[in-house]
Amino acid sequence: MTVFPDGKKERLHGHNYTVAVALDVASVELAAMIPFAGIKESLEALCQGWKEHVLLAERCPFLKIVRDEGEGGELELTVCGKRYVMPREDALLLPIDNVSVEALAAHIAGILSERIAALSSNVLAIEVTIEEVPGQGASCALALR
Repeated sequence: MTVFPDGKKERLHGHNYTVAVALDVASVELAAMIPFAGIKESLEALCQGWKEHVLLAERCPFLKIVRDEGEGGELELTVCGKRYVMPREDALLLPIDNVSVEALAAHIAGILSERIAALSSNVLAIEVTIEEVPGQGASCALALR
């Protein structure tokens, strides 16, 4: 549920996000080829970890954790004054301030940028695009060097 600056929010609902990654490279020469298998594995692991979870913005000023019993227990929270209780294993707290395509794209770009920089010095920048539905989304581009 995306929240808005005035303290209102969307209803709790689901999305099947689409994630795309683009790289800006310094060279297209064979010697500078980038091993995409590692990038795909990192992105796949990230997506699998988020799959079928309620994504919550841990840094949202309108989210308050009332009770967190840990794995096997319950998570009780309020978002914009509305109370939610769910099994803890169904929720994933992300270090972002809002569950929006913009914030999700920036978060994933940050995670992948570290992994991509370790794979290749040929990558100048990474751009991650998240779409809620085809044609409706946001991108975040980060320079790597």
